[in-house]
Amino acid sequence: MTSINVLNTSAAYAVKYLETLDSRPIGTTATLDELRVRLAKAFPEAGRDPEQVISELISDAEGGILGSTSGRFFGWVIGGTLPVALAADWLTSTWDQNAASNLTAPAEAVVEDVCGEWAKELLGIPRSASFAFVTGSQMGHATALAAARYRLLRDRDWDVEELGLAGAPSIRILTTESRHESILRAVRLLGVGTRAVEYVPSDNGGRMLASELEKALKQTAEMPVVVCLQAGDLNTGVFDPFDKICPIARAANAWVHVDGAFGLWAATSKRYRHLLDGAEQADSWATDGHKWLNLPFDSGLVFVADAAAHRAAFSQDTSYSIPVGGLRNQKDWNPEWSRRGRGFAVYATIRALGRSGIGDLVDRCCAHASRLVKNIGELPGVEIVATPVINQGLVRFLGTDGDHDRHTDDVIARIQRKGVAWFGGATWRGMRVMRVSVCNWLTTEHDIDLTIETVRESASESQCT
Repeated sequence: MTSINVLNTSAAYAVKYLETLDSRPIGTTATLDELRVRLAKAFPEAGRDPEQVISELISDAEGGILGSTSGRFFGWVIGGTLPVALAADWLTSTWDQNAASNLTAPAEAVVEDVCGEWAKELLGIPRSASFAFVTGSQMGHATALAAARYRLLRDRDWDVEELGLAGAPSIRILTTESRHESILRAVRLLGVGTRAVEYVPSDNGGRMLASELEKALKQTAEMPVVVCLQAGDLNTGVFDPFDKICPIARAANAWVHVDGAFGLWAATSKRYRHLLDGAEQADSWATDGHKWLNLPFDSGLVFVADAAAHRAAFSQDTSYSIPVGGLRNQKDWNPEWSRRGRGFAVYATIRALGRSGIGDLVDRCCAHASRLVKNIGELPGVEIVATPVINQGLVRFLGTDGDHDRHTDDVIARIQRKGVAWFGGATWRGMRVMRVSVCNWLTTEHDIDLTIETVRESASESQCT
């Protein structure tokens, strides 16, 4: 049997890595060529000592690990894994359960059952809704829209699970231009196709206009329709007006899906939960755990109001896997069969934080984002493009030559090279911007101070060249 010491080597490094995270460069320092030279070793005809393999992996990967778990990483909506979540994730790998069914992973099945109910309580989802633990919002969208496809076509006497899409009524997808690309990918995966996507006009903040949706629904009243809304736009953090749109969609027998990858967690905050007013009237919701709940990756949740449609889209009986009676069978609700247990980290984190702890984390991140955008915006030559509604904001850097796009990208690159903080760029409404995203439990006021100073230095240096 392989020596157990290899686990001690890995654990010791993991602890040291986390202890030194605050002082490590956040950006990568090794080039792709350097990483290829180190990692692209000769094909191993014979095995090597496991401890040597792990030790070399640690040293060879050095400089190629982006510090996205740092409290000064503001590039994407990525949280840093909470220690309790990481500990539970280690146990998940150690127990090595196949979470496909309650027969192969009974404790995981019970934990998922418990956490599904807890998540509905936290996020304001109707208690009668079904749920599934998926890889992330991408598969959450695919799962929810598969249930929508089943129900909408069944209502038109078409069993898509048996007959497929050839000859089926065409489905319309109504959303706004600020939708996340994962919605488009889900539509592609399900065979609906991106040509089915139509963009409804939005207001200046990117929120879908209810009056325009009403017009769009009347154009082809007999067609099956899915309306995709946002709880937290990726760039600006805005929320669609659920209380106005959901009744309109319901009256037209359309299915409403909410992309709440991070914004659904605003339901835990007394200050921000009003942004979700009316969202409980939707038909499905998707969210990520690796964002505001600060779980490891591979932690998504999807909820479906029509539980029968959800199950019909995924359940499949087999003669060799007889589930334990009286307990929810995971594979009846999931797009995957063999998979890791995603419930243990969720369970440990919700127990450790509680509703108040999660709400406090949301409030802190929003406050940090607001301060960060405000203070960066006060620097010379900086323009605030979008003030945070929650934890997302946009700024851009104005070049003296009038080429603001090039100047913005140059400042972002300088910030990344300094390694103190990390931001990413995006194109929003035709202009290059720097996106500010605060989603990490580790972020402190001191991190904000250091970040503002490194942005000031980078912007000043860029103007001088």
